[in-house]
Amino acid sequence: MDSGYDTRGAGITVRRALELPGLRSGLPEVVAGADRLQRTVRWVHAGEVPNIASLLKGGELLLTTGYGLGHRPADQRAFVRTLAERGIAALVVELGPRFTRLPAALVDTARAAGLPLVQLHREVPFVTVTEEIHTEIVNGHYALLQRAEEVHRRCTEALLGGGGVPRVLEILAGFTGNPVFLETTDGQLLYAAGEGPEGADPLQVWEGLRDRHQDDPPAGSALVDVPGGGPGSGGVRARLVLLPVRNAPAPVHRMAAERTAGILAVVLMQARQEEELAARGRGDFLTDLAEGRVTAQDAPAQARVLGFKPGTGPLLPVVMRLGDALSPQGGGWAVLARAVAEELASLGVPVLLGVRPVEGRVPLLLGLRSEAERPAIADRVAAVLRAGVERAGMLRPGTRPPVVVVGPAGGWAAASAGLRHAAETAAAAQGLPDRPWYDARRLDIDLLLWRLRDHPDLAAFVDRAIGPLLDHDRRSRPLLLPTLETYLAHAGRKAETARELHLNRQTLYNRLARIGELLGTDLDDPQTVLALSLALRARRHVP
Repeated sequence: MDSGYDTRGAGITVRRALELPGLRSGLPEVVAGADRLQRTVRWVHAGEVPNIASLLKGGELLLTTGYGLGHRPADQRAFVRTLAERGIAALVVELGPRFTRLPAALVDTARAAGLPLVQLHREVPFVTVTEEIHTEIVNGHYALLQRAEEVHRRCTEALLGGGGVPRVLEILAGFTGNPVFLETTDGQLLYAAGEGPEGADPLQVWEGLRDRHQDDPPAGSALVDVPGGGPGSGGVRARLVLLPVRNAPAPVHRMAAERTAGILAVVLMQARQEEELAARGRGDFLTDLAEGRVTAQDAPAQARVLGFKPGTGPLLPVVMRLGDALSPQGGGWAVLARAVAEELASLGVPVLLGVRPVEGRVPLLLGLRSEAERPAIADRVAAVLRAGVERAGMLRPGTRPPVVVVGPAGGWAAASAGLRHAAETAAAAQGLPDRPWYDARRLDIDLLLWRLRDHPDLAAFVDRAIGPLLDHDRRSRPLLLPTLETYLAHAGRKAETARELHLNRQTLYNRLARIGELLGTDLDDPQTVLALSLALRARRHVP
């Protein structure tokens, strides 16, 4: 059903204008251009001068009694042609003293030019017609503004509810019916939302169109600047891109995008840097891959859009966990992402680096040429990560965040499982003796104990196994627990234990005897040694 409003938001249709009381009272008769009544009326103008076309901009409905049309057929044809060339919506002529019937030259020229031509059989007050149509146009604009404001409201609520940039873009994409992209000012993709033709992934759509839309956007595109950039950016922080993939964006869609851009400006200001937002986006992708929301089949295409293009060699997941080591006065995730990215550029292997501020985690995926590269690359990556967080000033004094490397490296399916394993293992590794990096395979026991951290049986086990030592060291100097840890780390070799603790042998023997006495156990018994080793590891995870 025809609403009478231009659905693209520029005004009302000629058909709707003819239905309003003012023009309807004049008994309008369409004598040319009946198939063009869906044209948009942007404004109304009334006039009687021959050169009136020079006063118009296009889209007007022109009201006249015909005194400016001229007497000769040639003048009348020229009058209509100039109006058609100017792009007016329609010509409405009131019959009366000047014309009792429109001249054939006028009608034939209007038909040839495709210009709607209407004759009014009764006199009407042009001011009434003008007021009615302008009121309709203003009401239509107001309705569109209300729709755009509704999108703005939903986006604001999404942000306040913790939805973040992806949810905001999903709302805008749903409203426009097209995929929506958020880019940096230099054309790097930050986020995408919505669907392409036949449910195509928006990242694939963007990748296919990015080269074309950078300098020469497709006709009908809507590009909206997100304000708030720093010096040299022209006051632009990022850009919203609505490409005419499923349909051409309408003016109301641009209105909604402009209001959404204002919301995103606040988000980006909070994020401080485009680098942080991009790193968060990569971190979201790596997390989605780890948690199975991105399949191994879809992952290569999405990773390629994010700038990660590994060869045919294995993929190596790495995770650094900051956790309690984070300093509240640090330089921020943007500084960390930039610092680490600059260092990783010298590795000579493809790297996808992301950040996950909520979990205090930095996931990475590296493309190796062969499995043999794993130890050397792990050494370099761990050193770069540690240097990056120190450069960003994000660590509490005296803390060293663990870096976990999975192995062996493999394909995309293995990368998914490896990222998940590394993330959990990095959490379990906090508090272990410091190493440049940890092999996830060597921490399976620690990971198992970490997963049991909230189970009351684990706390009970720790208390039964080493509770007396914990009580002793809390009441006096903490000597016995470190002695037991060092003794077990050296597999019961007393000489090596004494050297590391800087003790003479008799002092060590006395401490070991005291430990055995407090625990009521034999430190030479294999089952006792196993239980004590597990209890010492589990102690880190028990409140």
